[in-house]
Amino acid sequence: MSQKITVLSGTIEAGAKMDESALAECYEGLGQAARLIRSWQDMPVCFTRIGQYGWQLVLSPARPALREALAMRAGIRQKGRQFDTAIAMVSGPGAIPASRDLGQAEGLAFLTSLGILDGLRGARFGHGDGSELAAVARLVDHVSARWTAAQAKAVLPMLSQDAPTHSTVAESLGITRQAVRQALMGAGYPALSEALAEVEGSPMVPQRVGAVA
Repeated sequence: MSQKITVLSGTIEAGAKMDESALAECYEGLGQAARLIRSWQDMPVCFTRIGQYGWQLVLSPARPALREALAMRAGIRQKGRQFDTAIAMVSGPGAIPASRDLGQAEGLAFLTSLGILDGLRGARFGHGDGSELAAVARLVDHVSARWTAAQAKAVLPMLSQDAPTHSTVAESLGITRQAVRQALMGAGYPALSEALAEVEGSPMVPQRVGAVA
């Protein structure tokens, strides 16, 4: 049954040049991010590897998806700075199969997201839900494109709207709170957090790195 959903379609950058071990690392990181996204939302979330280097993530109901795109980039980048993924985001009608295998999914949202992905030139994030979200996606891409693995590891848990404290993140990563703060600052997290809250119309107070315990 068709419903309005948000589809993220991605492809691993330089995937054709990677050996199976490196590809496995990339998909492990993407899968970790997808599982984290499921824990954020009281809604169906599907993630499927598509072909050799591709993937799709479906959110329902429709969302801006920029937070989720950043999570997917953080998931793959935490495995190594050399790893990255292009991501196309769009909302529209689509039908999720009972098997939840998105390789068998149908609908305009799936086709449109793949078209946006194929049309990316220079940028690695593309958004099909209007010029404003497309512009924000381009800026979010620019800010996050140079994340190191350490920065990605620190950012990923903080993307939750119910983000943990620096102490919790530091303990999970085996580093100091100061190292977490430095990683978040270097990753541009304060500005990203505020931008995501504005785009989503969230009532939450955007987190300021220096104020989190």
